Amino acid sequence: MFSIVIPIYNEEDNIVKLSDSILNSLPNLKYEILFINDGSTDNSEEIIEKLTNNHTNIHLINLRRNYGQTAAMQAGFDHSKGDIVIPMDGDLQNDPRDIPLLLNKINEGYDVVSGWRKDRLDKKFTRVIPSKIANHLISKISGLPLHDYGCTLKAYKKEVLNEIKLYGEMHRFIPIYASWEGAKVTEIPVRHHARIAGKTKYGLSRIPKVILDILVIRFFDKSLDRPIHLFGKFGLFMFFLAFVLALLALYLKIFMNTSFILTPLPLLVVFFTMSGLLCIFIGLLAEIQSRIYFESINRPSYLIKQTHKTKKE
Repeated sequence: MFSIVIPIYNEEDNIVKLSDSILNSLPNLKYEILFINDGSTDNSEEIIEKLTNNHTNIHLINLRRNYGQTAAMQAGFDHSKGDIVIPMDGDLQNDPRDIPLLLNKINEGYDVVSGWRKDRLDKKFTRVIPSKIANHLISKISGLPLHDYGCTLKAYKKEVLNEIKLYGEMHRFIPIYASWEGAKVTEIPVRHHARIAGKTKYGLSRIPKVILDILVIRFFDKSLDRPIHLFGKFGLFMFFLAFVLALLALYLKIFMNTSFILTPLPLLVVFFTMSGLLCIFIGLLAEIQSRIYFESINRPSYLIKQTHKTKKE
């Protein structure tokens, strides 16, 4: 059995069409559909409740308020019962006919199959171009070359999701987290449809959030378990600048007869020295916090894929 997780926020005009499309596209398959009502203010909740009364494999999870897509997905992952979990959007832009393709790839041995909206039907300058730039940057930083991190339609083995907890707006980066844990990740082209009803929740305003998310990814990838290396580098660089400026101030004093008070160099030396010390102390505190975090969750510094033992004769 597999689970389809669909976050919903004010999609009253799309819900019935989406459920009908899923049910008609997946005959003779055992699955459940989890609609996560993320604090909708329209009639989405009532519409889904009617669907649950008519279909035993459709379930509704109501969140107390609008927490955002990432939190809604996490709620769906936590309550899903399938061995494979497939999230998708509730706006009819993902096509349920692609689900069997994702399942086939999972059956080939992959842990994560990411959808790629190769022929994307969105506004070019406000959606498509910024998305391509962001995907390129994320691929370079993370080392996982995917064309479309923003495509919600993906397939995950449940065991992979059990190792991941989502915060903020990090749902698009699940393949990266899974890859870091040794999961086998691939990507396939999927269909994409233009939005017919409802209002999009995305736009250029998400660009700053994506940039900050990229920085978080970089930190998690390189420095989560050794933050002193990151902050220590900044601290040492600050000390280096302070040393160079101190030499420059001494040179001006000795060879150019320029008083210290006539240049900002002494102040800059003090500033960069204090900044360097501050970076080192922050790094030490972060190192302590990091070790407390890993020890509190009893997480080892390694993950075992499988073991082989010699048979005794």
